[in-house]
Amino acid sequence: MQPFKDYLKNHLVLLDGAMGTYIYQKGIFIDKCYDALNLTNPDLIRSIHEEYRNAGAMVLETNTFGANRFKLGRYNLTDDLKQINETGVKLACTVAEDQLYVAGSVGPLGVEIEPFGDVTLEDARKAFKEQVSVLCANGADLIVFETFRNVNEVEQAVLATQSVCDLPIIAHVAVLEDGKTVYGVDLEEIIKRLDTLNVSAIGFNCVAGPKQMLDFLERIAGLTQTPLSVMPNAGRPQFLDGRTFYMSTPEYFGVYAKRLIEAGARIIGGCCGTTPEHIKKMSDALAQKQTRAADVVQKIAIKGEKDAKLPDPVPLTEKSNIGKKLAEKEFIALVEMVPPRGRNASKHIAGAELLKQAGVDAINIPDGPRASARLNGMALAVLLQQHVGIETVLHYTCRDRNLLGMQSDLLGASILGIKNILAVTGDPPMMGDYPQATAVFDIDAIGLTRMISNLNHGLDIGNRPIGEPTGFVTGVGVDPNSINLEREIDRLRAKVDAGAEFAITQPVFDLQALKHFLDKIQDLSIPIIAGVWPLVSLRNAEFMKNEVPGVTVPDSLLKRIGQFDTKEDQLKAGIEIAREMLQEVRQINQGTQVSAPFGRYNVAIEIMQDILE
Repeated sequence: MQPFKDYLKNHLVLLDGAMGTYIYQKGIFIDKCYDALNLTNPDLIRSIHEEYRNAGAMVLETNTFGANRFKLGRYNLTDDLKQINETGVKLACTVAEDQLYVAGSVGPLGVEIEPFGDVTLEDARKAFKEQVSVLCANGADLIVFETFRNVNEVEQAVLATQSVCDLPIIAHVAVLEDGKTVYGVDLEEIIKRLDTLNVSAIGFNCVAGPKQMLDFLERIAGLTQTPLSVMPNAGRPQFLDGRTFYMSTPEYFGVYAKRLIEAGARIIGGCCGTTPEHIKKMSDALAQKQTRAADVVQKIAIKGEKDAKLPDPVPLTEKSNIGKKLAEKEFIALVEMVPPRGRNASKHIAGAELLKQAGVDAINIPDGPRASARLNGMALAVLLQQHVGIETVLHYTCRDRNLLGMQSDLLGASILGIKNILAVTGDPPMMGDYPQATAVFDIDAIGLTRMISNLNHGLDIGNRPIGEPTGFVTGVGVDPNSINLEREIDRLRAKVDAGAEFAITQPVFDLQALKHFLDKIQDLSIPIIAGVWPLVSLRNAEFMKNEVPGVTVPDSLLKRIGQFDTKEDQLKAGIEIAREMLQEVRQINQGTQVSAPFGRYNVAIEIMQDILE
């Protein structure tokens, strides 16, 4: 494995979840010393590490949060300090098996230090040094300081650690919901002080839930260049019949994981009340946002045969009709066709005939949109090309396949005559029909684009020659409505660098947002195909606005459609809005993709009538 410092440079990192509250949930009452369970019940601790490993955590934290001389002294266990910490590291390392990182978990001393108490700063440093020395000596890859309410104390902990080893350090402070510590130190001062400590990451954990953590991140954005780490609680604790319950669901954590990353977090994890289920949902969300794609493919390519003579790539004009139109800067007309849920594709074939006769350039086929279980998109693409003779643009997601499966599928698609691929990361399973399904996400859309580029140059993912190259025209998705537009543009730049030849936007209902996006990417030489979605009713418009990720529907459009009472009149208004949008789009983009709502291809044709003529 890479040293953790190097790994953090190119990856998002997922820590594990709660240890103490999860032990309590397992039936161990709070009158026990949880750190001593390393010695008295190692199987329990090992099993918890295994659950977090299986949930997708990249870092396992040792069960040593309170294993310092002050806290252990309350249980007359000071003499066992070395053995508790040593065993804590070894239990985590046994489960990590050199595939995950092990973090030595260190909490506050549990006593007041000067000037608020009689424990001197020197004595505090000695106590931290005593514990951390054991963690460092027995195989920890990094040290994580958690739930420190006193910034002075975490500073002493960091200084003590730096005096005995050079392991990476993540320093967290616990902040109340008002954005201050219990001693009144605010977020800005915390970040300013932590930033001077020369540690690998800084941030917040415990006390606050995901929403408050997001507020904190947005408030400190731009105050530091040090990577930020957040580990929220599972909401506020609730007390019932002598037991403590945390109310934030794993699904809620999955949603907020993406928001925390978009707000700037490089490291995320869970604190009190979180479980392996919370970490699993965070893992799925993180996979969508992962920046490691290029690194994965590049690491594999190190072993490749770089000096072999390769055939020339297929020119864009010869790849497909879409490629030819892109190269000659002609306007492209696409219609989206969602695969059926069963095996009967007769309506889709009939629809494709209608679209071909109308003059549509190609049919765009999503791959399990919104994580739905449908007929394989590649099968439908081949059917349409064989039975109708119309070109297709096949979406291909990273959600369901590992690196090997992706390469096999792409080679197969090339042989079967698929010429255009839209590389997308894919919606997480939690959004779809079977939320318990496992997501793969070995790479994201950036890595997939690079993989396709490799194949187009006659190389596999390991940089080994494959003979005749593939000839895919490679497209990518982009969201002009993103709440973090700068990051979306950065990812688009990475996709272009990886080999993207065109991009299709999410459905656009706000023309000004699209123009603003296009202004920001003027330096990128990539054709943009704008998505246009006809709103067929007020209910459909409300659904798109409130329940479809990446889509922004202005209230003015809802009002415009909502002024009509009948579905027929609402549909007419939706078609009129779409036609107006398309007239604007054709002036500033190189193409459009019009969706056929609920398989109504005649609606798509009506909207595109002027362009097709």
